[in-house]
Amino acid sequence: MQPPAPAADSLQAAAPGTPSEAPFINDPLVERYLEHVRVEKRLAQRTLELYTLDLIKLQHNAAQAQVALLAVSNSHVRRWVAQMHGRGRSGRGIALILSGWRGFYTWLGREGLISSNPVQDVRAPKAPKPLPKALSVDDAVQLAAYQPADDADPSLQARDRCITELLYGCGMRIGELVGLDVRASSQARGWVDTEAGEAHVLGKGEKRRSVPVGSKALEALEAWLAARALWVAPGGAACTALFISQRGARLSPQHIRVRLKQRSLKAGLATPVHPHMLRHSFASHVLQSSGDLRAVQELLGHASITTTQVYTRLDYQHLAKVYDAAHPRAMRASTAARPLPEAMDDDAGGKRGAG
Repeated sequence: MQPPAPAADSLQAAAPGTPSEAPFINDPLVERYLEHVRVEKRLAQRTLELYTLDLIKLQHNAAQAQVALLAVSNSHVRRWVAQMHGRGRSGRGIALILSGWRGFYTWLGREGLISSNPVQDVRAPKAPKPLPKALSVDDAVQLAAYQPADDADPSLQARDRCITELLYGCGMRIGELVGLDVRASSQARGWVDTEAGEAHVLGKGEKRRSVPVGSKALEALEAWLAARALWVAPGGAACTALFISQRGARLSPQHIRVRLKQRSLKAGLATPVHPHMLRHSFASHVLQSSGDLRAVQELLGHASITTTQVYTRLDYQHLAKVYDAAHPRAMRASTAARPLPEAMDDDAGGKRGAG
């Protein structure tokens, strides 16, 4: 059951502002709207307080611009967004405020009080995309080469090592990995050709690609196939999946995430590892060694080079750390604050996460 709506006085007390932004809720329309969302949406007390803060800011901006709330235009809202951004408010914070304003004006439209929503097509400034997390070369090798205690199940460890080697050695997505079958067929989504040293996978957009498989991954695959044979019931309907559970079923992505996290912690890595982190590590390390961005794009299966360009930023970050640590004239400041070269500072595109 939701707590009762605060009275106007308590709303004012719950929404402190800066000295130049004195809290007030004195517009009857705002009070009606807050009552509407409290009753219709059954909002929690804290959510209602946040709505109130958003509308206090809206009233303050409108008062400064000497414009009534019903007369606020698109240009007003855009100017206020620019002002908030200029004062250092994050893109996410601005987006949340705009969401509160947009809801208020949507309600005014339904009440027939305005003909158009001045917030409808206004978007917050894009927040800078965080760089993908990649392991150092030493940490990636440590994870792949990890040898568990003698009492660990050797078949499980052979499987987990093979999974790690393929994710890091081939840069596969987890969906591509779980889709691998033991052998090629017309129904197979993917398979590994051990003689050619290639993995054939079905990636995003149902696009097939081939990636090379290194010697360490092939060794791990050979060991896993021998262990896997012990789990397949003689004469039974064997699962065609390359990676199976002890019950003979194809592994799920979640199962692999859990096993990889456990392996990374047991291997002594400072941070838990997830499958996409190994894909990022693969791309970053190949780019550091080769400098060939187009080749990395092909290996990852990115449709656009702009998605792959995020790894140039990781590569620059790596080089900056080396410089700061080694050059006698370096500032030795944190590379996190070092500006990226203009050519590398483009929006890298891609999903919430790089492909």
